Amino acid sequence: MKVRFWGVRGSIPVPGRATNRYGGNTSCVEVRPRGAAPIIIDAGTGLRRLGKSLMEEAFGDGKGSASILISHTHRDHVQGLPFFSPLYRAGNQIHIFARQRDQHLEAVFSAQHHAPYFPVPLSELHADMHFHELIEGASFSIGKAKVTCARLNHPWVAIAYRVDVDRASVVYCSDTAPFSDILLGRDFIERPSFGTLPPPVRDELAHMRAAVVALCKGADLVIYDTQFTPDEYKVRPHWGHSRPEDAIEIAREAGVKQLCLFHHAPMRSDDENDQILAHYREVVAHDKLTLVSAYEGLEIPLGDE
Repeated sequence: MKVRFWGVRGSIPVPGRATNRYGGNTSCVEVRPRGAAPIIIDAGTGLRRLGKSLMEEAFGDGKGSASILISHTHRDHVQGLPFFSPLYRAGNQIHIFARQRDQHLEAVFSAQHHAPYFPVPLSELHADMHFHELIEGASFSIGKAKVTCARLNHPWVAIAYRVDVDRASVVYCSDTAPFSDILLGRDFIERPSFGTLPPPVRDELAHMRAAVVALCKGADLVIYDTQFTPDEYKVRPHWGHSRPEDAIEIAREAGVKQLCLFHHAPMRSDDENDQILAHYREVVAHDKLTLVSAYEGLEIPLGDE
């Protein structure tokens, strides 16, 4: 399979000269099993360019099929969906997978298509759309690929995905806070404080972390949320994002082969991303761990070709 990055930023698109090399689009990653339909993870603004590319294939004739795995429905992870060209061509089959909510998934996604937010209702799109609700720990198949998921520590809850296919595995783990200081769920936390956690909270975080380590176990590639520097995390632990140290710790414990820094902060310039990558490559210099940083257009082949 091949893994290709179409959007690598967090929170908001940031086009401009300072972000040209890494790219300014929000989260979107394509996993392409050999000879099979694409599996897309997250539908940030990077999805628009991916959709244009897919229209040059069978999707342009209304004969395409794709699956979109949504980590969570925060704006930066779904805002590209209304601009995904294959949705406007009759005959295309689009399967959308996301965590089960109080509302049916179709209602959740149609909300951003309704006036006054967007002029074209979801019901007027021409492709056949199929919605699949997931629970944490679910395991299912997409063609010859096996997909597994686990809960992440993020406001209103996100899930990570592992895709196993072509004798290789990739894990997408964004967005998540560390599993040590604060438990994030449905409640809005305005002013978090560091301190001793109650035993039930500590146990739940430990269980969540263990599930993420298990999900990453022996993976060929792990794409991990590293939006914050250590100093930034101290100010905003309740925002639900991690530091490179957290990703490296998980990767080491899980025996990961390659770790990709992802979900770059919107205020982070390309030069600053370069500095972060160089610093943490020194940190893992004696590990059996390859460290890369995601940028738009990066393509990583895994397993059988």
